[in-house]
Amino acid sequence: MSVRTRFAPSPTGLLHIGGARTALFNYLFSRHHGGEFLLRIEDTDRARSTEEATRVILDGLAWLGLDADQPPVFQSTREARHVEVAEELLAKGLAYRDYCTAEELAAMREQAAKEGRPPRYDGRWRDRDPSEAPAGVKPSIRIKAPRDGETVVHDLVQGEVRVRNSELDDMIILRSDGTPTYLHAVVVDDHDMGITHVIRGDDHLTNTFRQIMVYEAMGWERPAFAHIPLIHGADGAKLSKRHGAVSVLEFREQGFLPEALCNYLLRLGWGHGDEEVVPRERAIQLFDLKDVGRAASRMDYAKLTHLNGIYLRQADNDRLLAEVMERLAKRGLLFGTDTAERVKLLMPALKERARTLEELAGSAAFAVTDGAPPLEAKAQALLTPEAKAMLRDLVDFLGNAPWEQSDLDHWLRDYAEVKGLKLGAVAQPLRAALTGSTQSPPIDAVLYALGRSEVTLRLLAAVGETLD
Repeated sequence: MSVRTRFAPSPTGLLHIGGARTALFNYLFSRHHGGEFLLRIEDTDRARSTEEATRVILDGLAWLGLDADQPPVFQSTREARHVEVAEELLAKGLAYRDYCTAEELAAMREQAAKEGRPPRYDGRWRDRDPSEAPAGVKPSIRIKAPRDGETVVHDLVQGEVRVRNSELDDMIILRSDGTPTYLHAVVVDDHDMGITHVIRGDDHLTNTFRQIMVYEAMGWERPAFAHIPLIHGADGAKLSKRHGAVSVLEFREQGFLPEALCNYLLRLGWGHGDEEVVPRERAIQLFDLKDVGRAASRMDYAKLTHLNGIYLRQADNDRLLAEVMERLAKRGLLFGTDTAERVKLLMPALKERARTLEELAGSAAFAVTDGAPPLEAKAQALLTPEAKAMLRDLVDFLGNAPWEQSDLDHWLRDYAEVKGLKLGAVAQPLRAALTGSTQSPPIDAVLYALGRSEVTLRLLAAVGETLD
């Protein structure tokens, strides 16, 4: 049997981090077994489903590199098939028309609440003759739930789970307006799409027992089920905005790399020994559901940020350059080809300190504009009268230096030695004048990237002079 999984989000909001992890697990499981990964957009909630939300979901999955093997299936286009199955169950006597009014159903719920019972349909139209139907009431269609015994699910994560059939009621599969319910449509779609493994959040576990009724009534083979624990905040509460970013595209905006986020999500509830850095190909090789834990995971933004820094240091410099220049443009910074080249020269050093693309862009900002950079308070404090005199001296000294990075390092060391200074006493005021900060890549790298003329311009500006 070829493995086929699916990710089936509802386009009623953003692609949240829990959904992204579910998609990732489905993708890795199918790839590990040489199978297929499919996408279904469950847009049957017409009032809340939007094209914008659909686009955000597709953009998020594309950014994460979770590409489906076929074009997405839109559940709303399959309504006729959902109705067809409901009518087939009706014809087989495995479903029936329910003529209860809204008032009668409300009364059932009130009575259950008074008696401390969960609300459950009482089956009053299950065996009743339709000729007794009240005039003017459009019926819904309910499936006949088994009344004896129990339903058992051998969940690939949760283990064996049992529910007494007496706890199940006759689920509506077709509403009175003729539209299918979610729980019915999902089963029909999973069957028709040949889904072999349903991997989803454990908040769907209770739904599984109701969905199995459709499988059994239609004589369809059940897929294997795997219900993965949810993701909580660091405090153990349900993950929400107050914990930090929760949607995938928020993480993109904050400067996380998709491969770092996927690696983090993979390790959030799944593990293989002590491996923390698990690239995509390695993840495909290792991933299986037997290594998914049953306990809820806790989102640790500090750990994600640390992991992102590891991936940044390994990332291609040209790729990072494109990301950084795009982010700087969004900040309103203007630059040309020459200034972009400065950032490119600095990238190997810049990425060693950064943890996110936003930090990387911030650390590169000094290099993309011409002229004196704005000074941070600590940098301003370094530019004492003595330091300015030294910087003026350095203008002439560096004017004669060969402009290669290794040479510049030697020249600065020679200058410090001749003046009887420690290298830091020379480098820090120089760094402040050139970058506006007390932190930057190595000063020889900064000098080399900015170039002789720009260095001269900035040093003169720092001492209150202009280039003649």
